[in-house]
Amino acid sequence: MDQRRNNSKPIKNQDPINTFIRAREVLIIGDNGEKLGPLKRNEAIQLAEEKGLDLMQVGQQPDGLAICKILDYGKFKYQQQKKNKEAKKNQVKVENKEIRLTVNIGQHDLVTKAKKAREFLEAGDRVKISLKFKGREIAYMDLGKETLDKFYKEIEDIAKIEKEAKLTSRFLDMYVVPKK
Repeated sequence: MDQRRNNSKPIKNQDPINTFIRAREVLIIGDNGEKLGPLKRNEAIQLAEEKGLDLMQVGQQPDGLAICKILDYGKFKYQQQKKNKEAKKNQVKVENKEIRLTVNIGQHDLVTKAKKAREFLEAGDRVKISLKFKGREIAYMDLGKETLDKFYKEIEDIAKIEKEAKLTSRFLDMYVVPKK
């Protein structure tokens, strides 16, 4: 519902317009950008209504004087929505993907998982490489690091390490991101 047509309460997160402006005196900026000077709020609203437009508060001066602009509020909101939609469309969403390895993974399996990681990286995603230690394998941390190094050598042409390998419980985790 349009805020200017309903004089009860302003909608939250909405710009103060017309009667919802709290200041008694406002500094007016005309519909074509010229400063019209300070006026009483009611006079300013009447001036805007004569032009068939709305009065919207765009700022506040330190002395308490509200800065208001005469504009078509519906058109303003429409342009703002269009701008937000365009910004959202151009936004890049980075997803986190995970590849799980074990200490005794075969070379062919390692290459296959590296191909999958390569696909994720080419799509612009961040990849978490988790090496799981089973049972007593955790005593052979150096074998786990070697496996991670072999895996990274398969993808190092398109990836860079974001976080070095770090042990968390039974997993040795490393994060890689695409090179730019």
